[in-house]
Amino acid sequence: MEEQIVQKKKGGKKSFVGIVTSDKMDKTIVVSIDTKKMDRLYKKYVTRTKKCKAHDETNDAHIGDTVRIVECSPISKDKHWRLDKIIERAR
Repeated sequence: MEEQIVQKKKGGKKSFVGIVTSDKMDKTIVVSIDTKKMDRLYKKYVTRTKKCKAHDETNDAHIGDTVRIVECSPISKDKHWRLDKIIERAR
């Protein structure tokens, strides 16, 4: 699993690296972002998963691809992210 990578871009925009879990919608992908967090009681790392819908203008990304998404102004009710670049293609 990919570890969460948060970077602030110019203008204070966040970016995450995740894996595409769905590309069935037109110009929209669902990206799964995994983060590891220490459990306060048991002192063990727990993996948390967050799913974000991102805008993919050219429908380039497919299931299993590792992508970077960047924060943007709201495109629809659920879409507040856009595809920045495809880091690695799925085999």
